[in-house]
Amino acid sequence: MLIIFYFLLMLQVGRCTYDHNFVIKTAAVGENVVLTCTRQPSEAVATLYWIKFVAGNVPEILGKTFNFDHDEENRISHITTKQEPEKFVLHITDTKLSDTAFYYCLKTRSRNITFVKGIFLRITGPESNIIAVIQDFSSDPVRPGDSVTLQCSVLSDSESDTCPRDHSVYWFRAGSDESLPSLIYAPKNSDQCERSPEVPSQQKCVYNFSKNISSSDAGTYYCAVATCGQILFGNGTKLDIEVVSTCDSQKDSLILFLVCAALALSLIVIAVLVYAIGKKSCDCCNDAVGLQHTETVSGSQQSQQVENSKI
Repeated sequence: MLIIFYFLLMLQVGRCTYDHNFVIKTAAVGENVVLTCTRQPSEAVATLYWIKFVAGNVPEILGKTFNFDHDEENRISHITTKQEPEKFVLHITDTKLSDTAFYYCLKTRSRNITFVKGIFLRITGPESNIIAVIQDFSSDPVRPGDSVTLQCSVLSDSESDTCPRDHSVYWFRAGSDESLPSLIYAPKNSDQCERSPEVPSQQKCVYNFSKNISSSDAGTYYCAVATCGQILFGNGTKLDIEVVSTCDSQKDSLILFLVCAALALSLIVIAVLVYAIGKKSCDCCNDAVGLQHTETVSGSQQSQQVENSKI
């Protein structure tokens, strides 16, 4: 179980060591298939594994051996793993459509895991009822930290019974440096399926892939549908990452600083004006009160003089 945990962890974070390129192998139903993995007896002690991976399922360990010569054979149903000279071999007899999967040869040594070889085995059988694989996404650039959702629509003929099995969907990413596409996500079967109102015989299933974007996620994303031993790719969605330059960031900071400074200066000017207007109003009030008091005193004196003259 520990090797499966490490395998899932590496699929999730995308960090592992590749010794060889990923290959695709095709076989018809009923054929015998042999997958080989290099074994180097002269190396330090290491363990080799053959693992089968199907979308939506837990990876399955088909067999293991050591890099040194060791006469042991592992058998699970119609699948056998065993050593051959400088090879660790996986035999599949009388292949079935369910054998369509990713097969990985892993090497573990001192808690380090190396992907020695990856094979996508495609078993051909009845004709697929998939009509089209369509990818939808806005072409606007995104920035690091944004969340994006890629959508893959699978159109199929719901009345066709040539291949009644459910299909599996995988997401691949091809980096901007033209590197080989790598598997990044394998969702379970979609429950968002409905018949097309325009063509009732067609069924549309929608698969979404959401991700928080970082600057290293630029590239072309492909939706791949595996069904009836066939794998059909969508048209691809190119994801452009808009990186904010240091100059733009400094310019934005300078503009923000100037706006804040202008706002602070405006508040100071408004406070000074309010104080000046308030002080002027108080001075006018004091002058009016003083004038009224003078007039009152003068009137009182005049009245007293009149009374004195009468006496």
